[in-house]
Amino acid sequence: MNIKGIIKSILKPLPWGGVGVCLLLLASCGVYNKYERPNVNTTGLVRDAISDLDTLAVQDTASFGNLPWRAVFTDPQLQALIEQGMQKNANLQNAILNVQMYESMLTAAKLAFLPAISIGSTQPMGSISTLHTDPSSTTRSYSIPVSASWTLDLFGNILSQKRSTQMKLLGMKDYQMAVRAQVVSGIANSYYTLLMLDEQLRIVNEMSNMSKETWEMMKLQYQLGRVRSTNVQSAEAAYLSTQTQANDFQRQIRATENALSLLIGQQGQHIPRSTLAQQSLPTEFSTGVGVALLKNRPDVHNAEMSLASCFHDIQTARSQFYPNITVGASLAFTNSNGNLNPGKWLSTLFGSLTQPIFQRGALKVNLKVKKLQYEQAFNTWQNAILQAGNEVSNALVNYNGYDANSKIEAQRIEVLAKNVEDTRALYTSKGSTYLEVLTAQTQLLSAQLNKVTADFNKMQSVVSLYTALGGGGK
Repeated sequence: MNIKGIIKSILKPLPWGGVGVCLLLLASCGVYNKYERPNVNTTGLVRDAISDLDTLAVQDTASFGNLPWRAVFTDPQLQALIEQGMQKNANLQNAILNVQMYESMLTAAKLAFLPAISIGSTQPMGSISTLHTDPSSTTRSYSIPVSASWTLDLFGNILSQKRSTQMKLLGMKDYQMAVRAQVVSGIANSYYTLLMLDEQLRIVNEMSNMSKETWEMMKLQYQLGRVRSTNVQSAEAAYLSTQTQANDFQRQIRATENALSLLIGQQGQHIPRSTLAQQSLPTEFSTGVGVALLKNRPDVHNAEMSLASCFHDIQTARSQFYPNITVGASLAFTNSNGNLNPGKWLSTLFGSLTQPIFQRGALKVNLKVKKLQYEQAFNTWQNAILQAGNEVSNALVNYNGYDANSKIEAQRIEVLAKNVEDTRALYTSKGSTYLEVLTAQTQLLSAQLNKVTADFNKMQSVVSLYTALGGGGK
């Protein structure tokens, strides 16, 4: 009997007749269904950054997050650090290896459709035997068995497993892109932190020099008998305070350099960099339509691929209720323990059908568990979408707020700088007190540091918005 005959003989006893009826019933049971994205409402997903009553009305489909990262982070030294991070960051390299592992698993899942060929249940063997009563009588026997088997995937078990693995592979690629985006944003934020600290240290050092001049001026006034010793002490304390601040900024710079070195896979060391004033980041943003977050955000897409994987796991669980059909053949070159000389080829064709009948409820429980896992994955996906919109909204609000603060602090600096100049001039002519001089200098220092912090926070908001919109692409 040939292979076709074996298949017919196996399928013939089935209560529904032939393969066509079988496949029709299976399709109606959903075994061969493909994953389709559930309905999701993304209207108003991103909140307006200014209005408290309206959600952001977006007309365009382009997105700031679609820009290549080199178009956003234009500082050449920062670009070099990002490139190094992509090559050496440990988390990103592990994510790449995970993708390679799942690609191998998918290859194995695809090969499951092919027949399995192996040496038979018994190993190749050969023997020589001689009778003690007749030493001249020698019997030689040998057997070289080969077998092949093929599981007919009429019920979608292998297919659904392959599709589930495909979804997991896509999800792992999304995870790789999410890690990549985290590396890019982490390096950018650390780099901008260094620039902020450099600028704050410069401001404190300048104020330290000014405070020292005030202290020297107080000492001269004291020697002339014009001020008390307490005035000199207060001026000295103000100068020492700026020294403490400078030391604190230097400590933070060293710690940030160490953290950034770890991100780019190198020992802690000095990080070459430019200045805060040399940075040029985009100031006009397009968030794109809400549905774009479903494909641009790697974490959102990863959550959907997990949902799709759970969908196909349900199909696998359903297929386990149906028979397992296997056809195969064995072939052996043998002399049948010496009965045939010379040896001949012996072939056997076989088929088997295994139908689950009573599995102590294991199949039903497994199907129920897979359905519950699907519901969990759906909830996770929905929450990932809402979280994405929330992050975009927060980044827009933060940018606008810090931008406004930066402009206000710039006005304060202009006013306070004039105030310090006038107060110092009045002090020499006894038109103001030492306290007014110290207060003016302290207020100016505070405004200058606040301006730098606001500028940094504004830059950090750009990085956050870029990441929230699915940035990190090539």
